[in-house]
Amino acid sequence: MAERKVRVRFAPSPTGALHIGGVRTALYNYLFARQHGGDLIFRIEDTDSSRFVPGAEEYIIESFKWLGIKFDEGVSFGGDHGPYRQSERRDIYKKYVRQLLDAGKAYIAFDTPAELEAKRAEVPNFQYDAHTRGMMRNSFTLPKEEVDRLIAEGRQYVVRFKIEPNEDVHVNDLIRGDVVINSSILDDKVLYKSADELPTYHLANIVDDHLMEVTHVIRGEEWLPSAPLHVLLYRAFGWADTMPEFAHLPLLLKPDGKGKLSKRDGDRLGFPVFPLEWHDPKTGEVSSGFRESGYLPEAVLNFLALLGWNPGNDQELMTLDEMVRLFDIRRCSKAGARFDYVKGIWFNHEYILKMSDERVAELFMPILKEHGIDAPMDKVVTVVGMMKGRVNFVKELWDTCKFFFVAPTEYDAKTVQKRWKEDSAEMMTRLADLLESLDDFSLENQERVVMKWIEDNGLHTGNIMNAFRLTLVGEGKGPHMFDISSVLGKEETIARMRRAIEVLK
Repeated sequence: MAERKVRVRFAPSPTGALHIGGVRTALYNYLFARQHGGDLIFRIEDTDSSRFVPGAEEYIIESFKWLGIKFDEGVSFGGDHGPYRQSERRDIYKKYVRQLLDAGKAYIAFDTPAELEAKRAEVPNFQYDAHTRGMMRNSFTLPKEEVDRLIAEGRQYVVRFKIEPNEDVHVNDLIRGDVVINSSILDDKVLYKSADELPTYHLANIVDDHLMEVTHVIRGEEWLPSAPLHVLLYRAFGWADTMPEFAHLPLLLKPDGKGKLSKRDGDRLGFPVFPLEWHDPKTGEVSSGFRESGYLPEAVLNFLALLGWNPGNDQELMTLDEMVRLFDIRRCSKAGARFDYVKGIWFNHEYILKMSDERVAELFMPILKEHGIDAPMDKVVTVVGMMKGRVNFVKELWDTCKFFFVAPTEYDAKTVQKRWKEDSAEMMTRLADLLESLDDFSLENQERVVMKWIEDNGLHTGNIMNAFRLTLVGEGKGPHMFDISSVLGKEETIARMRRAIEVLK
């Protein structure tokens, strides 16, 4: 049999914001597809109409656009295997439901929710299966005429998959190896509901994966219990030869304590769990997003890639192309991956350092404008080059270096008490006069002239520099002093010094 082209899919449900765990699943599918020269499909699984949330689908697409994960086909991307939205495929599914019924691999059941509830109360650990289906109202226990009559009357029904008991089902998992589950612990899952004429996830998923020629299903560990059912469905349809290979990814765990990562953990510890800010149309609640929190998309992808996978070396910082080259699904961990959000902040800091000063300045410009600052680009680039190593997020640059753009109007009391000596006003007046006399106000010339003046007059370098910093910055922070004064320029430097002398005396 000829080797098939690798085709993988990411298939979210439009039921709300995209969880960061879903982003990681999509990323691993992307890396796997790119590494094998394959295709990545974007499918929307919206068969559960009761859980549909307006705007969720657009939100998911926008998230991947921001992150830079590109799909080859699917909803909004086109392709030859559409439609890619499950709600638009109902006629396709009906054909396959009929195929299973005709082959005796599935059956019709009329049990109402109340009847099922009563049976659960009556039978301990009740599940609808080979041992209990004989007690229920279905096409095994009712005459064919009655089944036909009930359907003709418009009575609601479901189609259940008939699972044969006591068979060991093997799931060959690329991460976990051979997973064996006995069919007796599986129930006769509902595959189709007449109420909305739509299949459940289990049937739609199998039919779509088959028709869209999916070769590998890479998804979260939470889907592992349904994998044996999917294997049995492939066999029931006679598609065992084209069954995809499975890979079930480890869970993302809370940063502390036990259990999987939830939005509550983010709210509690102050980090986002969604790629973009999400406005819930039902509750009006607003949840923070990585984008709006100031994370760079490249940093988010790099951080997520290493949650549950390692490249086999000590490399932590990787471009998307490097991840594609190094990715090996078999190097994914079986154990859950702790969501170390502090490490995520570290990645963002490292990516700011790697980014060109011009690019960081472009990102900083809108923040300056928000504060009413209209600064020339070359000045912003220079400031960013000095200060970006001090921040984890571009938005933090304002607090770190606003003194380059706005003169201090008050002076930090603790710094004044510690750094402003009895003779500071006199010394700063002399220094201001000296700087004013300079024709060449370059960093190098300022430093040469001022340091010689300090030495010639037997002055204390620390006292002079600390007082000088206070006059220009308003507190005891910032880079090298002559870096500051050369960026401010002669006129602004002298004006700030004279004003501080006046205020502080």
